[in-house]
Amino acid sequence: MDDILIVEKACKSFGELRAVREISFTVDAGEIFGIAGPNGSGKSTLFNLITSIPYPADSGRVLFGGKAIHRMRANRICRAGVARTFQKETAFDTLSTIENVMLGSVYGHERPDTPTAQRRTREALAFVGIAEDQYGRPAGELSVFDKKRLMLASALATRPRLLLLDEPASGLTKPEIDETIELLRRVNAEGVTVLVIEHVLPLLLTVSNRLMVLNQGQELTTGRPDDVVRDEHVIEAYLGSRGKDDGRDS
Repeated sequence: MDDILIVEKACKSFGELRAVREISFTVDAGEIFGIAGPNGSGKSTLFNLITSIPYPADSGRVLFGGKAIHRMRANRICRAGVARTFQKETAFDTLSTIENVMLGSVYGHERPDTPTAQRRTREALAFVGIAEDQYGRPAGELSVFDKKRLMLASALATRPRLLLLDEPASGLTKPEIDETIELLRRVNAEGVTVLVIEHVLPLLLTVSNRLMVLNQGQELTTGRPDDVVRDEHVIEAYLGSRGKDDGRDS
């Protein structure tokens, strides 16, 4: 497959803290690429560098579809075809559900006329499973699960080629996680390449074609999910030095 995303030696520091240390990886067009790692390993910072929200990399390169985007503003990256969601459920709480998604449709990848934007908005809401009786409700009143689906609908309304999802299953129940897994598969089946961060390892192991594990801002390993979770360095990063000896499952 062709690489839709290439990250080369991306670095980001905050004072003396080196949050991302020369991370390089590629994402194939059409795949679901998972990113895992302990808290503070640099996962969300890496997403921020790719999208320039809220900051770009200090050094290194990011190429999307063969075009350098690491010096672009965030709005231009979105219009190039890259969309993202956030770790914390984020929406314009005083706007209605449908108004939130309409913003993505109007200001995203393409600039459609009003009827087209309205149609795409409703299609995105229906796709993620938000009921029509929720469309006029203020976004701030939605449940955690519906807010996560709202973020996803707003991102999809921009018509992305690459979608970055930051912990889409955090705070969800087991049935909601199962629904999220099926939703991610349907998004990918529509031709959208997906890059997903998650602490819920069963989700990553289920949906990812490849999995990269970070620790302390560096790549530990990348490969098939079943192989990655057996890697001794990954086990140690998650469980500590005793993890290899005490019989606990990774």
